[in-house]
Amino acid sequence: MQSNGATIVSIHVGKPAQHGPDAISDKPWESGIVKQPVTGKIWLDTLNLEGDGQHDLKNHGGPFRAVLGYSADHYPIWREELAYPDLSYGNFGENFTISGLEESTVCLGDVYAVGESVRLQVAQPRYPCWKLARRNGIKDLTARTEQKGWGGWYHRVLQTGYVQAGDAYTLIERPYPQYTIALLNDLVTGRRVDADLCRTLSAIEELSTDWRVKMQRLSEHTVSEDAG
Repeated sequence: MQSNGATIVSIHVGKPAQHGPDAISDKPWESGIVKQPVTGKIWLDTLNLEGDGQHDLKNHGGPFRAVLGYSADHYPIWREELAYPDLSYGNFGENFTISGLEESTVCLGDVYAVGESVRLQVAQPRYPCWKLARRNGIKDLTARTEQKGWGGWYHRVLQTGYVQAGDAYTLIERPYPQYTIALLNDLVTGRRVDADLCRTLSAIEELSTDWRVKMQRLSEHTVSEDAG
């Protein structure tokens, strides 16, 4: 195992519920993005933490998006930038708030050991949707998060078990050190254009099915533009 000093500082779960109206819109909305902190051990299976769930199963949840991780190191910056000193762990909808890592230091396919038996594999970036803005009452938060590339990352569960806040998040395998979550974000947002790289990523089984399709489409779109 490679000790990277990363730690899960907080764990959050929440079931889909009705929310709003609010300052952003007078229309109610439903989501599982509003999560509450967990104390003590909690069971993690291949789809969810106990007590967690998703409303929009087309864009959330499933085996490649069983657990959302988010960097604890972003929170102090967000609190200052947003003038939101009470911004709490979990407000970005994450299950695991993780210190010591962020999108430029987490890679596709990374396998992390958590607790006594859990093994997690990084499967894709989290691309934030409008619900992030609604959850925090900040109209442009989704756009700002996308611009920074600070959406977090999703895991699939290779081995189930109990987890709790305070567990080390220990890197044990890194098959693709060249493919950071930040790089994948740059490709999907167009900050970087590379058809060959997108084609290569589309063939990597550790990448979630949805993102493999995204990468294939990006490779084809870039080639067609070049041809034109």
